[in-house]
Amino acid sequence: MTNKDPHVLLDQMRQSAFWAVSFVEGYDREDFFADEKTKQAVAMSLFLVGKLASRIVAEHPEFRETLSELHLESMRGMRNRIAHGYFLLRFDVIWDTVSIDLPVLIERLNTILDNDKKTHGQS
Repeated sequence: MTNKDPHVLLDQMRQSAFWAVSFVEGYDREDFFADEKTKQAVAMSLFLVGKLASRIVAEHPEFRETLSELHLESMRGMRNRIAHGYFLLRFDVIWDTVSIDLPVLIERLNTILDNDKKTHGQS
């Protein structure tokens, strides 16, 4: 598989989401807001998730409908806010994303990628 393969992109998205979640493991909201390095690391991981969503939409438009449950457009929007308004980031939104939305995204990506492996006979 090449890095243009949509499944590779989805796996990279899962990895980026996993990193973000792992960065805040054991943190509560106050811990997150007090730790600038972690805030920046999570923002960068969310940037990567959004960039990968952009690539999937641009390079594999046939997946847009199939993957509608992933809300790729929202991911792209967050990537754009991080890329173009860095000092205006709302870390309350980033906290909610990493603590609520990303664990759900990881599970959905696990299901999609596991099903694809079963369908295509990969191990």
